[in-house]
Amino acid sequence: MNIRPDPTFHASPKLAMEAPPESFAYTVLLSPDASKPDALAVIDVKPGSSSYGQIVHTVTMPNKGDEFHHFGWNACSSALSPLTGHAFLERRYLIIPGMRSSRIYIVDTKPDPTKAAIHKIIEPEEIFRKTGYSRPHTVHCGPEGIYISTLGGSGKDGTDGPPGVFIMDCETFEVLGRWELDRGSQQLHYDFWWNLPRDYMVTSEWALPPQFENGIVPEDLLSNKYGHRIHFWDLRARRNVQTIDLGANHQMALEVRPAHDPVREYGFLGVVVDTTNLEGSIWTWWREGGKFHIEKTATIPPEPAAKEQLPPLLQGFGAVPPLVSDIDLSMDDKFLYVACWGTGEMRQYNVNEPRRPKLAGSVRIGGIARRTPHPNGKAFAGGPQMVEISRDGKRVYWTNSLYSTWDDQFYPDGVPGAMVMANAKPDGGLELASNYWVNFPDGYRAHQIRLDGGDCSTDSFCYPSV
Repeated sequence: MNIRPDPTFHASPKLAMEAPPESFAYTVLLSPDASKPDALAVIDVKPGSSSYGQIVHTVTMPNKGDEFHHFGWNACSSALSPLTGHAFLERRYLIIPGMRSSRIYIVDTKPDPTKAAIHKIIEPEEIFRKTGYSRPHTVHCGPEGIYISTLGGSGKDGTDGPPGVFIMDCETFEVLGRWELDRGSQQLHYDFWWNLPRDYMVTSEWALPPQFENGIVPEDLLSNKYGHRIHFWDLRARRNVQTIDLGANHQMALEVRPAHDPVREYGFLGVVVDTTNLEGSIWTWWREGGKFHIEKTATIPPEPAAKEQLPPLLQGFGAVPPLVSDIDLSMDDKFLYVACWGTGEMRQYNVNEPRRPKLAGSVRIGGIARRTPHPNGKAFAGGPQMVEISRDGKRVYWTNSLYSTWDDQFYPDGVPGAMVMANAKPDGGLELASNYWVNFPDGYRAHQIRLDGGDCSTDSFCYPSV
C-alpha cells in the first residue's frame, strides 16, 4: 500500500487526459478449443521503442478451458471518492475471470509489467458457495471493493436463479457476496457502470448460458428471447429503481457507457441487432425529473452480400448485420466509438450533443463479407471487437474475437488473434496506423485490452472536469 494516492488515480477526466501516455497494453488470449491454457499478453506500446507493438511478456495460466473475455483493475480513480477507505491502494493487480470456468485469476503487474505473475487464483467453488452466481464477466473497481457482474446463476447450466453482481475485497481478494439487495424485475445480466457522485448504477442484458455458451441460438434470437432491457439502480441502497424495455426486437442490449464527467447525467448503450431489419443501434439515456429516459439515437444498417460470402447462419438473409459488439467513450465525452464486428467497421461518432450522435469518422478492417486487409497488407480475420481508447483520446486500440463459439459461427474460416490501432484526429476522423500490428501466438484469439495507468473503460471519476 502507498503512503500517498497512486499517481494513476485522477480526480477528474480532464486530469486523466493530461497524464502520461500508456506504455503497456494488456490483452487476454483464449484457446478456443481449450487445447492449451488461456494467457495474458503484455504489449509494448511506447512509440520509438525497439519492441514497439510486440509481446514483451506472457502470463500463461495453469488451467485449460477458462475462456477469458473481460477483465479489469483492482483499483482505479474511484478510490478518490470521499466515501472510500481505500485512497492509498495501488492500481497493481489485474482481475481476470474465466467466463466458462467461473475461475478468477489475480495477476500482479509489479514490480514491472514484463515480470507480471499470478498472485492468487479464486476457484469457482468459492464463487458458487458465496454468491450463487457463475460465469463472471465485467470487472469494475469501486470505492469500497471490486464489483464483478455475472452471466449465470447457480446449477450446472447457470439457470438456477438469475445472474447478478458480486463484490470482492480489493486487498485480500476474498469473495464477499452478492451486491443486490433488491433486483426488481432484473433476470438477465451483462455489463454495468455507474455515476458515483450521482449514486446510480446502470446494467444491461445479454442472455443465459444455454443461449451463448454453445453459440448463438437462432430460434431464440428470432423469437426475441435475448436481453432487451436496461436497468437503473440506487447504488448505495443496492436497489433496482427503474427498468426500461427497449422493445423485444432490439436484441442483446450490451455495453453501457455513462459520461465520464459526473456532472453529465447521460450515457450510451449499444444494441447488437434489430430482428426486424438487422440494424445495429446506439441509444442515449438521461435522467430528468427524477426518472431515467432512453431513446434510439443512431442506427447502422446491414450490408447486402452474396450467399457465397456468408456463413450458413446468415445465408438466408442475404446481408451482413453490423453486429454492434462494443462501444467506448473518449475521456472528454466527445467521441463514441462503435465496433461493428459483422461488417468490419469501426465508427466514430461526435456526441457533443448526446441525443444527436454525428458520424465523424470510420475505418474498415476485416468483416464477414468485405474482409478488408490491414494497411500493411495482412488479412484481418473477424472484425473490430473490444475497443480501448487512450486517455488523451488520440489512439484507439481493438482486437478481433467476440466469443469462441460465436467466432466459429460467424467466421468459420477462423479468427487468428490480432490487435490494431487507429489514430484519432482532434476534430474527428480515424486512420489505421500502418506500423501497429500485433500478432499473437498460433491457436490463440485476442479479446479485451487494458492500458497501464488506467483507461476509459475502467476508471470512474468522483469530481467534475473544469
